[in-house]
Amino acid sequence: MADGGGEPDHLAGERATAQFDVDGMKVAWAGSRHAVEVADRMARLVASDPVFRKDTRTMLSRKELFKDTLKKAAHAWKRIVELRLTEEEANLLRLYVDQPGYVDLHWGMFVPAIKGQGTEEQQKKWLPMAYKFQIIGCYAQTELGHGSNVQGLETTATFDPSTDEFVMHSPTLTSSKWWPGGLGKASTHAVVYARLITEGKDYGIHGFIVQLRSLDDHSPLPGVTLGDIGGKFGSGAYNSMDNGVLRFDHVRIPRDQMLMRLSQVTREGKYVHSDVPKQLLYGTMVYVRQTIVADASKALSRAVCIAVRYSAIRKQFGSQDGGPETQVLNYKTQQSRLFPLLASAYAYRFVGQWLKWLYTDVTQKLEAKDYSTLPEAHACTAGLKSVTTSATADAIEECRKLCGGHGYLNSSGLPELFAVYVPACTYEGDNVVLLLQVARFLMKTVAQVAAGKQPVGTIAYMGNIQHLMQCKSAVNTAEDWLNPAAIKEVFEARALRMAVNCAQNISKAPSQEEGFSELSPDLLEAAVAHVQLIIVTKFIEKLQEDIPGPGVKEQLHKLCSIYALHLLHKHLGDFLSTGCVTARQGALANELLGKLYAQVRPNAVALVDAFDYTDHYLGSVLGRYDGDVYPALYEEAWKDPLNETVVPDGYQEHLRPLLKQQLKLSRL
Repeated sequence: MADGGGEPDHLAGERATAQFDVDGMKVAWAGSRHAVEVADRMARLVASDPVFRKDTRTMLSRKELFKDTLKKAAHAWKRIVELRLTEEEANLLRLYVDQPGYVDLHWGMFVPAIKGQGTEEQQKKWLPMAYKFQIIGCYAQTELGHGSNVQGLETTATFDPSTDEFVMHSPTLTSSKWWPGGLGKASTHAVVYARLITEGKDYGIHGFIVQLRSLDDHSPLPGVTLGDIGGKFGSGAYNSMDNGVLRFDHVRIPRDQMLMRLSQVTREGKYVHSDVPKQLLYGTMVYVRQTIVADASKALSRAVCIAVRYSAIRKQFGSQDGGPETQVLNYKTQQSRLFPLLASAYAYRFVGQWLKWLYTDVTQKLEAKDYSTLPEAHACTAGLKSVTTSATADAIEECRKLCGGHGYLNSSGLPELFAVYVPACTYEGDNVVLLLQVARFLMKTVAQVAAGKQPVGTIAYMGNIQHLMQCKSAVNTAEDWLNPAAIKEVFEARALRMAVNCAQNISKAPSQEEGFSELSPDLLEAAVAHVQLIIVTKFIEKLQEDIPGPGVKEQLHKLCSIYALHLLHKHLGDFLSTGCVTARQGALANELLGKLYAQVRPNAVALVDAFDYTDHYLGSVLGRYDGDVYPALYEEAWKDPLNETVVPDGYQEHLRPLLKQQLKLSRL
């Protein structure tokens, strides 16, 4: 999806080598032809609007950047209303604006929290105002002293029956709400999580809708202390978001502003559970985490698109007798580092599409009061959030290195992309903590399987425990690894054997908790193995779908093989130590990887073109669709504020005296 104009010849030759239908690959990537068309329309709408310009973003001061964010958010809302965009179209428009801001938390956390935890009456009151932006909301959970340990939050909400109000209070410095996006300067309201206290008893963490600022002049309400927590890592990047600090000094709110779908406090101060089961909260959790996995695929695919296109343009070494130098993309070292990341982008996209289905399935089961699959859904989404975000953050940095020195320039788009993305490793659950939750689930499952219970969903493979604990891979040649069934079996055997081994070692400890703590590093590895199996399985299942376009399925098969075999190579110690493969089979997998890289090479640029990103969204001079990199780099350099004057500010005060002094000394 170029941003217009004719295409120079820089990448035309690369595109001419494509051995598959690129439009068909776009459909496979997006999920449907309709999705491709809507995304294309919204991306072009944003790219053609000068208000959404972002090429100077990294040069703005913090104040200028935040004001620019406010302008873009307001303009985006104006366009959404004027064009009467659907919810799908509006979400895509905000995505392609590509600037973190308060709207992210308003739509991503504030609204879902009210929908998931508010009563019908509360939803009717608050959601219409939120949908029209008559109020702006954020999600105030994390505190200065507590993040992942939600049960350790210190903010209190004490019920006062004499006035029918809750008193919100921050009793300690560490109880200050810290990090909520949108809180610092923009939000008028927040869903605040606090310890509910009534009749002298602490009932744990509950959500409350609290107004923070006046709707007349935006000033903080009495007893409310608000501010921004300061600049974050990187230029531009997440500094467009007003992450905030919030403290309450005995702030009173009406009783009906407690989110009461799951529990409530009566007028008399009695704490009462509602008839709605608490498991309904899982629906919101699945929704949020499937969004995070989808975002991982978007961020990774952007970085890979930049690195692949630039690697096809950049030439280094290899010339003899004055001949042409070699494209960096032709070097095997570049391919072995870059193509697994390309395969990972597709893998995360497809597992993200499956998670959308899982969200619908979980929601339907919850409505039917079927909670049987909730533990598995929780473990699955927690694990996928952890593995995909950690791998994506590492991959973006790897793509920067793959672009050489120019990748370090802000104009490459990669430093800002990394700085924007890396917080995903900690928000919505620290990745190590989430993996330990997955490990606990795996340990329970192993015990249940031993007791004769049949597992379902993503852990159904554990029901085949007798075979998987004993089977040996039948791979004899490198090409045998092209069989998806052979790959799936060794990944299942590895995951199961690592989990069983951890369970056996925990059983030898003085207590289960002591064993879990002592073996936590091993448990993390077992959890990762399980999650990687899920991703490999969903990629294999994608190959079984009816995919449009000649050659598309063949290319996806190669990418699936690269993704799985690269993991096998990377974690070969696990596969060898658990007896899933032999050293020779591991060597054969590596041999096939080299062949697959050579086969993907002619299609690399076309495979990233299938992501269908505009130059505006990609935001990189190195990843330009037309490949005209060097003139663009030169032009971008002159935009820097340092180049506004030929002689730098400070020359007269600092440089000139120094130079004159050195000149005198040199005559001595």
